Amino acid sequence: MYSQKVMDHFMNPRNVGKIDLASGVGEVGNPVCGDIMHIEIKVNDDDIIEDIKFNTFGCAAAIATSSMVTEMVKGKTLAEAERITNRTVAEALDGLPEVKMHCSNLAADALHEAIKDYMDKRQAASV
Repeated sequence: MYSQKVMDHFMNPRNVGKIDLASGVGEVGNPVCGDIMHIEIKVNDDDIIEDIKFNTFGCAAAIATSSMVTEMVKGKTLAEAERITNRTVAEALDGLPEVKMHCSNLAADALHEAIKDYMDKRQAASV
């Protein structure tokens, strides 16, 4: 049912936790399945995501997609991270069962919310 990569990221999730003084925070949930994803990013002066952490309440696919999205964007620019989609997360995990595709949507959405939060804070600080 799940690929080896999904099982690896579920059993050994990467980048779990919180970031002190996070640059941006994103949280999304799916009321149908109950999954909740919380992602925090630390962005440096060159707009590079130098750290990213997550906490997820959900199924194996939700945890695996959260872990994978953190691995995909750590060290990337904000512009590169914004191009991450539900499909790229699922492909990086060697696929997800169709019934679990909504979980990869949450991972990308939480990342995009964290980036938006960072951009909003940066804009507010420059005014």
